[in-house]
Amino acid sequence: MAKVKIKQVRSAINRSQRQKRTIEALGLKKLNQVIEKEATPQVMGMINKVSHLVEIVE
Repeated sequence: MAKVKIKQVRSAINRSQRQKRTIEALGLKKLNQVIEKEATPQVMGMINKVSHLVEIVE
């Protein structure tokens, strides 16, 4: 599987509980934190749900 790097660029404060849980499930804890995940359909779906809070880093 391909890897994808995800960076949190906006805070989860004042977001719905569902979006907060999605950020947490991706493994993001702090702003500007970069994590690397497998590009599975499940992970890509989570990224799409919180696309306004994260960006994909290459």
